[in-house]
Amino acid sequence: MKSLTALLLGLVLSTSAYAQQNQQPHHEMAYESGCESCHDQGMDRFPSDQACLQCHDVDDLAEQTAREGEDAKQNPHDSMHYGKEAPCQDCHGEHSPKKALCQECHNFNYPKFND
Repeated sequence: MKSLTALLLGLVLSTSAYAQQNQQPHHEMAYESGCESCHDQGMDRFPSDQACLQCHDVDDLAEQTAREGEDAKQNPHDSMHYGKEAPCQDCHGEHSPKKALCQECHNFNYPKFND
């Protein structure tokens, strides 16, 4: 029993250390509020979209990522497939890099993509 407890404690501490080591500078204010400010579904689950939308407005994001000309339909926050409904965690990973959902099938270049 003691070894199981020690193993679980070690796993929790190593996961926490990894998360702290891989923080994104654009979310510094959220880190000061504590992990639970984003991990609204518990520490063992990804944040919900509602947690992201507490600070990020989807209409503002769609406007910031709008493109022109032949690239106009390549807006990751207002796509022709998902509209403004793509789950945040499908593209963005706070503590580990992810690839944009669109890039599973398409070859779009998003120079300002934040993991």
